[in-house]
Amino acid sequence: MSQREQYEQKTEEYILPILEEYGFELYDIEYVKEGADYYLRIYIDKEGGITINDCEVVSRKMNEILDREDYIKEQYIFEVSSPGLGRVLKKNRHFEKSIGEEIEIKLYKALNHSKEFTGILRSYDKDTITIEINENETMTFAKKEVALARLALDF
Repeated sequence: MSQREQYEQKTEEYILPILEEYGFELYDIEYVKEGADYYLRIYIDKEGGITINDCEVVSRKMNEILDREDYIKEQYIFEVSSPGLGRVLKKNRHFEKSIGEEIEIKLYKALNHSKEFTGILRSYDKDTITIEINENETMTFAKKEVALARLALDF
């Protein structure tokens, strides 16, 4: 297990009781380096959406734990937010909740002269994602070829 995975797993252990207390769900945790800085990001959600006050409450409680436990060696920036409207689909539970929703898929390499596809998520498994492009026309993508899958933004 990588250091990143260890940090994310430990963070999940500490954050879940806080989220349960408030009726929130954990959408994702990521520990990433961007430029010179490390970030520990927690994405939370609830029915009806997350507010800035929800993020503040969780951030305050989690900050106490992070200060007390001090399990991350590097200096980092801690953030709590909602996954947003165009939320990234990474985990099986993300795909499960998004069945029937319009999603965008971006590939590492072009397929039929395109790297981007939009359609209704019809199914997924550990290896593939299937979307309906048009009525009665589906496309299946190998997950290993997908650079990004997220909910489509409709404006």
